[in-house]
Order: sequence, then structure tokens, then C-alpha cells
Amino acid sequence: MNRDSLAGAALCTFGMIILGGSFSLSRLLLDYPMLTGQTMRYALAAILLAALLRLFPRLRGVPVRPCRRDLLVLAGVALFGLALFNTLLLTALEHADPAVVGTVVGAAPLGLALTGPLLRRERPAARLVVAALIVVGGTTLVHGTGVADTVGTLAALGTLVCEVMFSLLAADVLPRLGAVRVSAWSCALAVPMLVVATLATGEVGRLRPPTATETLTLLYLAVMMTVVAFVAWFTGMGKLGVERAGMFTGVVPAATLVAASLQDHTLPGLTQVLGVLVVANGLVLGATTNSTTSAGRRWRLSGVHRLAKRLDG
Repeated sequence: MNRDSLAGAALCTFGMIILGGSFSLSRLLLDYPMLTGQTMRYALAAILLAALLRLFPRLRGVPVRPCRRDLLVLAGVALFGLALFNTLLLTALEHADPAVVGTVVGAAPLGLALTGPLLRRERPAARLVVAALIVVGGTTLVHGTGVADTVGTLAALGTLVCEVMFSLLAADVLPRLGAVRVSAWSCALAVPMLVVATLATGEVGRLRPPTATETLTLLYLAVMMTVVAFVAWFTGMGKLGVERAGMFTGVVPAATLVAASLQDHTLPGLTQVLGVLVVANGLVLGATTNSTTSAGRRWRLSGVHRLAKRLDG
């Protein structure tokens, strides 16, 4: 593994550790109006990311504005990866145990290992698929089994789809716009979507100031989970490619396990520890897989990019 790959692996791991920790903390927001809280979170994150771009010009890279097809893809990132993902996640947590949600979302590495190459009309790399299966198996061991009703199961499956779409869509515009720009635009575009959803669902009538705990949780999600984790994940994905980066979503269950253990003052079981070790083996196998397709060709041949180009005329 070369230096870029090591850096990408470290960044993806860091981003997924933050994401995993946020799953447990998100339970603290279940009593707060869901869409309102997410709107506040992404509005603050968009402001912080815009400030980063202004204060640190080097983060902007090559000065370029998103074209129409870039905005189309970014709107997809905002819709699937931000607005829908978090709405479905919180819905799932209301109707299912965190174990069920974590296990379903833990299938994301397999989804990315399969869909990434298929969108480029290529055969998925066997080694990556095997690594993804190992990661998914370890995730299942970590989370074990739990209770879920029909709404919780469907919401968890929707969260999984959103997780896969989030990375696939973002990968298409990363080389042109860079990690910070993609993060900033995605957050900014998610805000009006969530405002419309808030008005459409009548949640406005239930507005109230957040409690101190809810305020701190929203601040954490805006700063760490959104600004820091997004930039780390997108930067790492740009170095590894979407399929190899997808392996590192397997870090989420381990991070969730540790966060939940600390929050609930409980120790993990032997099966869960074994699951973490299985995930680690899958990550090593996936991260050390050599890709024969160059990064530039990987982005240009993306099926999402071809679709956006056709729509652009």
C-alpha cells in the first residue's frame, strides 16, 4: 500500500469512527422535531464549510464553480446522503433496536463493491467482494440480533440505500470540486429540501427550543459528524476509489459499539469483540487490493456522470 492509500485509509477510518459514534448519540434527539433538527444541523455545517473555504484558499484547489450537471449530482448527494439518510435513520431508531439498524447499514461495503463496478460496466473485483462479505459478516456479529417492526426494517433498508448512493454520487464530482466544496454544496442544498419537508409534514407546529443536551448533540453532529467527517471521508475516498473506501464503512459497527458501551456504561460481549476482529480482517483484505483502473478513468466512466451529462444536453 503506497502513501496515498495509507492516507486515504486513515481518513476513511477516521470519518467512519465519527459516524459510528453519532449513531448512539442520535438517540438523544428522538424527542426533538426530526426535520427541524436536521435543518439546523446542515445550515450550521454549510456556514462553517463556507467559512473554511474563504479562510483557507488552499482548500479550494482549482477555482471552479459547479456546472449544471455537477449541481444535479450534488442535489442527489444532498437528497440521499443527508436529508433522506438522517430522516430514515432516526425513523429506524424509533421502530427498531440500534442492533438491527447497524446490521442492515453494515451491508454498505458489499453494496459499493458491487454497484461501483457495475455502473462502469465492469466486473466487480473478486477480492473486494470477498472482503466486503467478510466485513458484512463481522458487522452482523458486532450488532447481533434485535427487534424491529415493519416500519423500522424498511427505514433501515432505506438508510442502507442512501448510504450507498451518497458515496457513489459524491465520487462522481470529487475530482472536479474537491472534498470541502462537495461537502459545502451538499449541506447547503440539503437545507431547502428539509425546510420544504418540515412545512409539508406540519412539523412547524411542534417547534420548540432544543434542550441543553439536544443543543450540544446538534452542535456535535454539525461540526464533527458533518464538517469533519464529511471532509475526511471524501478526501479518503478520492485517494482510494469508491469500492475500496466502501470497505471502511465496516468501521461503523465497532465505533457504534464503543460509543454505546460508554454511553450505556456496559461492556461489549465476546461475540461482539470477535465481530470487530472479523471486520478488521476484511478491511485489511479490501484495503490491500490493487486497483487496475486509474482514478481519473474511474470517475469519467461513472454511470451517474454519464446520466448527468445526457441530462445536461
